[in-house]
Amino acid sequence: MSSSDPTTPPADATTEVAEAGPAHPRAIRSYVMRAGRTTEGQARALTELGPRFVLPYTAQPMDFAATFGRQAPVVLEIGFGMGDATAKIAQALPGTDFIGCEVHEPGVGALLKHIGEMGLNNLRLVRHDAVEVLEHMIAPNSLAGVHIFFPDPWHKKKHNKRRLIQAPFVAKLLTRVAPGGYLHCATDWEPYAQQMLEVLGANPELVNTASGFADKPAYRPLTKFENRGLRLGHGVWDLVFRKKA
Repeated sequence: MSSSDPTTPPADATTEVAEAGPAHPRAIRSYVMRAGRTTEGQARALTELGPRFVLPYTAQPMDFAATFGRQAPVVLEIGFGMGDATAKIAQALPGTDFIGCEVHEPGVGALLKHIGEMGLNNLRLVRHDAVEVLEHMIAPNSLAGVHIFFPDPWHKKKHNKRRLIQAPFVAKLLTRVAPGGYLHCATDWEPYAQQMLEVLGANPELVNTASGFADKPAYRPLTKFENRGLRLGHGVWDLVFRKKA
């Protein structure tokens, strides 16, 4: 979720540009480590459900059918925050399997709690940098879709370069999305929404499903923070693009 949410720890669907000298080009990471307290319930979920639902990071592409025990479309979510929306989407779309990437331990624990309480079996988690997960654990052209909801907007202009949705990252992402697959982004920061629209619109492999910003797809639930913002007149922008077949 956006760092503007005062009710939950900030999500890790952000990009951190590693500092380096001229001989070492900057590298994009999909997260920024943030402090946060893991509750007793989250810790218990990590212990009891983690071995089943948290996948270890490996340097080899995963076998989706073996991981989920079936053949089904697979959607990757980058930075699920505390996992409320992720769990509701997985519940609403039982015919789709989901892999969520998040480095924030309380968020992983919170989503594991949802998995246990809701009896979800179509959701697996990876507690690791999503860029490395993409590079090593996801086979080319294997994803049916990617969700990136409310990544850190990096409000200050001098920090805009740290935003996740930039041309090099999108190009990397699309190597893992199957032809006809989709990319769904959402943000509550209008300047970032405009940047997303420009970056995605400029990629020759992508086609916008709308004339500009998309209507919120039915599967994406409104969060408490989002509902409060909408009541106050704040905007939320969804973008849904498809990879050309």
